[in-house]
Amino acid sequence: MNTQPKHWKMVKLENVTEIIKGGTPSRNVEKYFRGDIAWAIPSDITALDSALYINDTESHITEEALNNSAARLLPIGTVLLTSRATIGDTAINTVPMATNQGFANFICHKKLLNVFLAYYLRYIKKKLNDLASGSTFKEITKGTLVNIEIPDIPLEEQRAIAEVLSDVDGLINALDALIAKKRAIKQATMQQLLTGKTRLPGFNGAWETKRLGEIGSLVKGRGIKRDDVTDEGVPCIRYGELYTRYKDYILKIESRIPSSVAATSLPIKTGDLLFAGSGETAEEIGRCAAYLGEEQAYAGGDVIVLTPSGQNSIYLGHLMNSPTVSAQKTRMGQGDAVVHIYINNLAQVQIELPPIDEQRVIASVLSDMDTEITALEHRRDKTIAIKQGIMQQLLTGRVRLLKSNSM
Repeated sequence: MNTQPKHWKMVKLENVTEIIKGGTPSRNVEKYFRGDIAWAIPSDITALDSALYINDTESHITEEALNNSAARLLPIGTVLLTSRATIGDTAINTVPMATNQGFANFICHKKLLNVFLAYYLRYIKKKLNDLASGSTFKEITKGTLVNIEIPDIPLEEQRAIAEVLSDVDGLINALDALIAKKRAIKQATMQQLLTGKTRLPGFNGAWETKRLGEIGSLVKGRGIKRDDVTDEGVPCIRYGELYTRYKDYILKIESRIPSSVAATSLPIKTGDLLFAGSGETAEEIGRCAAYLGEEQAYAGGDVIVLTPSGQNSIYLGHLMNSPTVSAQKTRMGQGDAVVHIYINNLAQVQIELPPIDEQRVIASVLSDMDTEITALEHRRDKTIAIKQGIMQQLLTGRVRLLKSNSM
C-alpha cells in the first residue's frame, strides 16, 4: 500500500504531536479501581466499530491510581491508538481519560487537526501492523511511531478531508443503528409469533406440543475435517459454521470439499435442519440452521441432521434458536472444555407447533424481515467499501478538495 502522496510534503509525528503511552495501576490495590476517571483498554476502542469518538469506558480509576502508575490523564481531543496485540484501532476521547499500556496516545500540536490524524492512522492501519514486532504479542513502539510520516497540509484542507469522511461515517453509523433497530423488532416479533402470544389474522386453532424426535428422523453427520475444506468441489457444512457463519437458515453454502470426501460424508436435502452437536460453550451446542439451498450438500461429523415431516423448515429454523428451545438444548449439554449434545437428548426437546398453514405465514413474515435487514447490511457494507475508496483518494492527495500550498 502506497501511503505517501507523491506531491505532498510529509512530516514526522514527533514534530506535530506529543506521544503519550498508557499505564495500568496495580491490580492488587482495589481502591485504585473505584474512581470516576475513565480508563480505556483496547476492547473499548474496538467496540466502537466505525464510530470515531469514545464517550466513556468500561473501567474507571481514581486520582490516586494516576499518581501511582504510568497512566496519565489525557485531555479531551486526544487521539487514542491501540498499539499492543490489537494494533491500529483509533478513537478521540470526548471526556478526560486515561488508558492502559496497550495504547499510544497523541496530543496534536496546533498545525495538526486531531480528526485528520485519527482518520490517517486508520488509513495506514495495515502499515502500523507491519511495523509492529514482538514474540509473545506484537507491539508498535513509541520509537517507531515518532518516525511515522503524515501529510503536511494546511488545517483548512485537513478539516475539509475530515468533514467528508465524518459525513460518510455518519451514514454508516445511521445504517448500523437502523440495522440494530430492525433486528430488535424482528426479535420481538419472533418472541410473539413463535410462542403464540400473538396470532396472525385468520388463525386461532390450537397448537400441538411435540418432541423433535416425533416430527422427523435424526441422524449424525460424518467425516469432513478442517483440512478437507477447499475452494472448489461440492458444498459442505461443518458444525462450527452453524454458530459462527450461519443464522436461522442457509441459502448459500460457503465451504467446499472434494468429491472423494463427500463420498464418505452424510448427504443432506433441502429442508433439513442442521444442529451443532459440539461447541466450546453450552450456548453454542445445538445451534440450528435450516438448509434451503438447491445444491446437493454434505454434513460433517458433530452435525446432527433432522429431516422434518409435514413442517415448514424456515419456521423451524427460527424456532430452534428461540430462547425457550435454546434453554432446553443448553441444559442437555455435556462436557467441560468441549460441550456436546447427543441425538437421544436432542430428540427430547419439546416444542409448540401451530398448524402448517400458520407456520408458513409466520415463516414468510420473518423471511421478509430478514430480507430487509440483509438489504440494509449490503448497503452498509457497500458504503464502507466506498469510504475506503474515498480515503484512498483524499489521504494520498490524488483528489484535492482545496487548492492551497503546503503548511
